Amino acid sequence: MKKSTLDLPGLLESLDPDAGLAQRHLWLIYLAEWIRAAQPSVDGALRRVEEIVTAFETDPEALERLRRWAKTLMKTVDITALLADFGFAPRTAMASELVERLRYKLPSTPETVDASELFMLAFPDRFDARWLHALDSQLMARISALLNPQQQEDSAEGISFWERSLLDAITYCSGQILSTGFAPELRLRMSDQARDDKPFHALIHDVENLRVEIMLPLRTTDRRDAAAAQLRERLEACRAAIASVYTYVEAEGISVGLIFRLRQVRARIVRIRRLLDCLLATDRAYETSELLSNLVTVGIERRSVRALVSTNSSLLAAKVAERSAETGEHYITRDGAEYRSMMAKAVGGGFVMAFTTLAKFALYALGLSVFWAGLAAGFNYAISFVLIQMLHFTVATKQPAMTAPAMAAKLKDIQTDSAIQEFVDEVAHLVRSQVAAILGNVLIVFPAALLLCIGYAHLVEHPALSTHHAQQVLDSLSLLGPSLFFAAFTGVLLFVSSLIAGGAENWFVLRNIESVIRYNPGITRALGAGRADRWASFLRNNISSLSSNISLGFMLGLVPAFASFFGLGLEVRHVTLSTGQIGVAVASLGWGVLHDDLLWWAVAMLPLNAALNVGVSFYLAFRLALRAHNVSGVDRSRIYKAIRQRMWRKPFSFFWP
Repeated sequence: MKKSTLDLPGLLESLDPDAGLAQRHLWLIYLAEWIRAAQPSVDGALRRVEEIVTAFETDPEALERLRRWAKTLMKTVDITALLADFGFAPRTAMASELVERLRYKLPSTPETVDASELFMLAFPDRFDARWLHALDSQLMARISALLNPQQQEDSAEGISFWERSLLDAITYCSGQILSTGFAPELRLRMSDQARDDKPFHALIHDVENLRVEIMLPLRTTDRRDAAAAQLRERLEACRAAIASVYTYVEAEGISVGLIFRLRQVRARIVRIRRLLDCLLATDRAYETSELLSNLVTVGIERRSVRALVSTNSSLLAAKVAERSAETGEHYITRDGAEYRSMMAKAVGGGFVMAFTTLAKFALYALGLSVFWAGLAAGFNYAISFVLIQMLHFTVATKQPAMTAPAMAAKLKDIQTDSAIQEFVDEVAHLVRSQVAAILGNVLIVFPAALLLCIGYAHLVEHPALSTHHAQQVLDSLSLLGPSLFFAAFTGVLLFVSSLIAGGAENWFVLRNIESVIRYNPGITRALGAGRADRWASFLRNNISSLSSNISLGFMLGLVPAFASFFGLGLEVRHVTLSTGQIGVAVASLGWGVLHDDLLWWAVAMLPLNAALNVGVSFYLAFRLALRAHNVSGVDRSRIYKAIRQRMWRKPFSFFWP
């Protein structure tokens, strides 16, 4: 069959029930393409369906070939697998499902007995779901009469092929729900009530009761409906048991793999309900079109890697954002005392970063290879950031990614004018806090690095950097170069470090590491009960900050090293470190550098460096938090207007409490 047959006479002529497997399936694919050619008109697609139905009704020879083709299709392709398993992962693990979806990105062949693959080949477009949904009962009845004139009742069972397929699909789906519901990782996390009720134990029994009532030769609708109602109640109990697991993971920590399994079970419960609706409906033709339309949508989602990741990581993102929000609240100042405290902490952080800057140049002087130089720099930064944390100091650029989730959480309820004004107050508090932290870092790191280098030169009788090296440092930090891009990229690394921090804390809580350290016999013997208890409490309170600091340090050191391996020439521009480097360069070049444009282009870059470090990391974290908190429909224009009014009426409120 060639694609040139995509017209009604060609389709009728090319239908060959005795053709090979691939050719028979290609006819179905071309039929769907011919109907879909009316896109985007659903009415046009329906007219095409009616045209071909009428054509078969008025052509006995073509109708006979169609029925033989349909009979062969039913024998070679298991439609039950399509109804029961289509859209679900063959293995309840997210990693294997990710690989499976990547496989679906590759072309597939119609020479298959897998009903799911054939269905996705025949109905790959969202438009298919629209026109299938629009099929009315009368047209569906005509299609059914074409394919199945006497409903093909099985004399042994007294039910039609379609009813038997639906029953089998319900049985298969129920078996999958049962096996997942009995999995230890779910069962142990269910509520006590759910475990006591044991809803999964009798699920298959209820399915078999329904099967018996439908297959009885003298069946009555009362008994059938009672069995169906019992099954629906059982499914609802199973759904409630699964829902109770969410309460546990939200409180104790979230596993993406666990969330994936929960979503799979819930989706299978929904599928059984759809199959039941189709099986028991008075207007089965309508329910069948609804079911097929839903399967098309499921098939499109089945091929989406992005949908898999976003859907199953949403709760993890919410938990990461929630933990970051708890930390971020500590970085927002709301009165004069908190503002002065933030400034003092930033001054301490800037002083430590002056030593970090000198250590950076000392490591550079060792002449290490690119990787080892990056690793050494990573250790230098990580140790400095952890030391700043232990001394209760602060580095300004690390705050935005933590404060953004705290801000996003306040957008959940912002319908009234007073709520908007409260949010604008928080914006002012946040900007003021960032200004205090950045000024505290920058205003101390420059003179501290300058004085340290002057002292070093006095002791060893030569400057810390050669003239050429110092000029290179200033040139690399210049506004005229690629520093703007590097500063924005550093903001991305700051955001990533906040994700690592939230993920590490979630893992710590999920795996109950605090209890492991506090009570594990091997650990308590090695550390002693008292020290183990102190370590457990310390890590519980600081795991997020430690993870953020260490990961950021190593990313600042190693990412440029790995980028250079690919010839990308990527560098980082951290505003506090950049300011310290300018101080070292000035001390090495002498006061005459004040007359050099090279210095002032580097200085001009500093405010933009700070803005990009802070802005990019805040923006990314804020967007993540909005999605995680399901904040939508926010009237941004009202918020922007309120912020502009505050800037016009009280501009200094963004800089001073």
